[in-house]
Amino acid sequence: MAKTATITVRVDPELKKKAEQTFSQLGLTTSEAVVLFLKQVEFHRGLPFEVKIPNEETLRAMEDVENRRGLTRYESVDSLIQDMEGA
Repeated sequence: MAKTATITVRVDPELKKKAEQTFSQLGLTTSEAVVLFLKQVEFHRGLPFEVKIPNEETLRAMEDVENRRGLTRYESVDSLIQDMEGA
């Protein structure tokens, strides 16, 4: 099938940069990633993922992570598992 349509999208430059880095790690160009997304929309006959509005508790947790508040650092996976098993 010939590619004849063009999509122009305005996005935050930092979001574009980070997305392109992820696409690169997956071996995809931005165009290939967009085509993949559109094919999944067609296949699912809707968005290929669940879209929800987070509740207040989730929003606070997301903000805490973004601001690196209340995080615990572990020296190894073993120490993380040990801490989880002790909880």
